[in-house]
Amino acid sequence: MTFSFVTLFPNLIKGYFSESILKRAIEDNKIVVDFYNPRDFTTDKHNRVDAPMAGGGAGMLMTPQPLTDTLKTIQEESSKAHIIFLSPVAKRFTQNDAKRLAKKKHIVLVSGRYEGIDERVIETYADELFSIGDFILTGGELASMVVCDAISRNVENVLGNSDSLSVESFEDSVLEAPSFTKPKNYEGKEVVSEFLKGNHSKITDLKRGLALCKTKYFRPDLYKKGITDEK
Repeated sequence: MTFSFVTLFPNLIKGYFSESILKRAIEDNKIVVDFYNPRDFTTDKHNRVDAPMAGGGAGMLMTPQPLTDTLKTIQEESSKAHIIFLSPVAKRFTQNDAKRLAKKKHIVLVSGRYEGIDERVIETYADELFSIGDFILTGGELASMVVCDAISRNVENVLGNSDSLSVESFEDSVLEAPSFTKPKNYEGKEVVSEFLKGNHSKITDLKRGLALCKTKYFRPDLYKKGITDEK
């Protein structure tokens, strides 16, 4: 799978792929990452990519021409390009989206800056819009990286143990159960004893119960959905 980042600040993103799982995924050709800077496509003599908002308002807006030419170039190079804009004015990105998008061949992640992007570009080129939460960032780069990471780990063979995907949070509408490691006793706190007895059927049941308790406490919205789905 190819990920193309459209950003005015590619160096903010590049370092994330220099370590750990995604670095190995690139080295093993499981994913490919490239970058397009709209500033390289601007026709403005001063190399500008922003302008005041029509109708007034605080701050500047990314202008249509540089982004339009950037996205046209990507589409000409790849007929499989699936273009995603990151914006707080969008549907919430979920694990189900990550799993679905992991089947695509080419994901394009467009990061806004300043006060956002001229709406005409979004209307023309967006296949999907996503928000990663109800808060505002200084730019879309962090959101793009979050979406890329979540999708990448669902791409076949990116994770060393693909079985781990089936027990993670948000599978089956519950959060992941608590996990423990050695030592058995740490500063007076014990590992749940049943986890140490080797009865995998009981461990599975216990983890399910703990997962439901955790979900009910931290995410009652998910808990209600899970209970409804089981009926």
